[in-house]
Amino acid sequence: MSQTVSHGSQHGHGHDDHGHHDQESLKVFGFWLFLITDVILFGTLFATYIVLHGNTNGGPTPEELFKMPGVIWETFILLTSSFTSGLAVLEMHKGNKKGLIGWLIVTILLGASFLTLEIYEFVEMVHEGATIGTSAFLSAFFTLVGTHGIHVTVGTFWILGIIIQLARHGITDVMKRKVTTSSLYWHFLDVVWIFVLTVVYLMGVM
Repeated sequence: MSQTVSHGSQHGHGHDDHGHHDQESLKVFGFWLFLITDVILFGTLFATYIVLHGNTNGGPTPEELFKMPGVIWETFILLTSSFTSGLAVLEMHKGNKKGLIGWLIVTILLGASFLTLEIYEFVEMVHEGATIGTSAFLSAFFTLVGTHGIHVTVGTFWILGIIIQLARHGITDVMKRKVTTSSLYWHFLDVVWIFVLTVVYLMGVM
């Protein structure tokens, strides 16, 4: 009788593990679908900017507006945050909870620094009379760069939430999936920023 119960218990436990694995796989698949839609979104915004960037309506031009030293700092900070995000994943694979949380904290601090510089850039432009309604160029600019900034904000809060969960639950299989997907998302935002740097800023001042 006990053998039958034990066998049934093991079978049920195996079924639960299989269901849990399927659920995790489904969540990873959902993340990749989300990333694909984001690629389409940014692709559309880049195409719109390329078409409209010359339509200044007599207002300020990219050459007059863009201050490259600040943009270079933004780029350096965001690329460094991508590196620290990678270090966090390495610490996770080592099973080092303290190191993982430490590098995630550094990552969100760098992300917050990037956002601070970007907001400062936007505020300066508005004070100079360059608003989203000034011209088609500025509408496309603020929409593209602002959308990227919103994504960085979302990523920052996402990683903050993961830090809180790690502190409570430690490095579980579920947390490994969350850390991995958030790191991929962060790297994706870095890639998008490289395109922003090239298409918007560098081409704008050339």
